[in-house]
Amino acid sequence: MNLRIAIALALAATLPALAAAPAAPSPSAVALPLDRPALMSTRAEHSVLLDIARSGDRLVAVGERGRILLSDDDGAHWRQVASPVSVTLTAVQFATPEMGWAVGHEGVVLHSRDGGTTWEKQLDGRQAAQLAMAAANAAARDALPDAEQRLKEAERLDADGPDKPFLALHFSNARRGIVVGAYGLIFTTEDGGATWLPAMHRVDNPRGLHLYAVQRRGDTTWLTGELGFLARADGDGTPFVRIETPYAGSLFSMAFGAHDQLWLFGLRGNAWRSTDGGTTFQQLAVPTPASLIASTLLSDGRVVALNQAGQLLIEAGDSLHALSVPPGAPLTSAVLASDGRLVASSWSGPRRLPANLLGSPK
Repeated sequence: MNLRIAIALALAATLPALAAAPAAPSPSAVALPLDRPALMSTRAEHSVLLDIARSGDRLVAVGERGRILLSDDDGAHWRQVASPVSVTLTAVQFATPEMGWAVGHEGVVLHSRDGGTTWEKQLDGRQAAQLAMAAANAAARDALPDAEQRLKEAERLDADGPDKPFLALHFSNARRGIVVGAYGLIFTTEDGGATWLPAMHRVDNPRGLHLYAVQRRGDTTWLTGELGFLARADGDGTPFVRIETPYAGSLFSMAFGAHDQLWLFGLRGNAWRSTDGGTTFQQLAVPTPASLIASTLLSDGRVVALNQAGQLLIEAGDSLHALSVPPGAPLTSAVLASDGRLVASSWSGPRRLPANLLGSPK
């Protein structure tokens, strides 16, 4: 399973047990991770980091315990900045050099207006449940055909509490965004996160499959998830239509390469490419069956994938070739820095990969 997702789901699973534990003598004196700012640490650079993104020439990495790290020299040096939560952050993206968002455990969405220097909480799992309930009640008043199902989902969210992580996000500009996560959670915004709306009803996902990746290409939004789940919505606010895929395992990452090629990456080294918008797929040969957990796009349109064996794989015709990555902690995500080298997040902090890496296929 995707390292980011494995951590998110494993930790989220502990929340019901924690909630059922006997209360401490002074519970009001101890804030929950959702309400407690991340601790500043001199060892933050060695934290488990789950994602990394570009903010102009700056790099922003996020991970365990709400930690957020910045680098202004292409990953050579890092510093921790304040975060309003202590929950694990699973993904981060910047729509502009200034406007960015991060998502994570307990339904958290954070927002930065200054390139990652400061962050504020826009949404959490408690608010998400309230929004889902309000939308379900409105659907019932309007006698919409799916009102009963939406009410059941909202009641479940409310009863469960804020135990479900967001796992991925995509902002196509500084106003329009979508966040997705465990058990089919989907919320959208059209105003930069000032308001959020539940969108689970737009997706044919009755089993509540986990959603692992979201991308937008032109006016079309794409989702991937468990059990070969792939869906697309052609236009804002339109339903997501399921697309049959040739693979029934989890699809953890998705990328659009040169010539609008759609790439899907998943369990056991499964890599698939479509050149016709998802109508047909070609399987790519890989050097190892390790699960492909993340991907990134290079400036020349080539796609690089990361696997659980710690390898970086670059597209080469009808296959993926392994690059010569120095030994180190397992990678979780990677991004192309402004100097042209790859910088990765990992289980033990950020890793600045060799400058000649992309020109050294095995």
